Amino acid sequence: MGLVNDPLTQDWLPEQTAVMEALRDWAVGFAELNHHLGRWTGLPTSDANALGQVVWAAESGAPVSPARLARRLGMSTGATTLLLDRLERQGLVERSKESADRRRVTLRPTEHGRAQARGFVAFAGTEIAATLVSADADELAAVTGFLQRMTQAAAAANARLPGHERIRTSRQVADSVPP
Repeated sequence: MGLVNDPLTQDWLPEQTAVMEALRDWAVGFAELNHHLGRWTGLPTSDANALGQVVWAAESGAPVSPARLARRLGMSTGATTLLLDRLERQGLVERSKESADRRRVTLRPTEHGRAQARGFVAFAGTEIAATLVSADADELAAVTGFLQRMTQAAAAANARLPGHERIRTSRQVADSVPP
């Protein structure tokens, strides 16, 4: 599948640019909240993010597996295993085999892990919760649909990239820029 438009030469509407800037700002703000969660809990940011993901998944009734957590975090399964080992040693997360297939592992927060995350969200999440509560169902559905399409587009781009990376010298980069 070829590119429909060259993103660097496309004439973007101001509304399209505003969306991309808002998405960037949300990503930066969310990363900053994860950093604060890490400081709040005394965990490295990646561990705090993982704890938050495990708690959120359990609270929503859809506990996450280690492989799915790795995908959500953008980490390898090996790195995620080491991260989960740390969280388990600290009494924040448990691995359990709840399925009929005993090989399938589900991650659950411990009461201590849940309390750590809830304490942070109760203190730091009020503005986000108020924004969600103030949106009507149509607005939430439109935003969810748009974000799902953006996520699919990013996934398609990420799937296309492996094997296409190339190392370029600064001279090659300079030579490729039109005069």
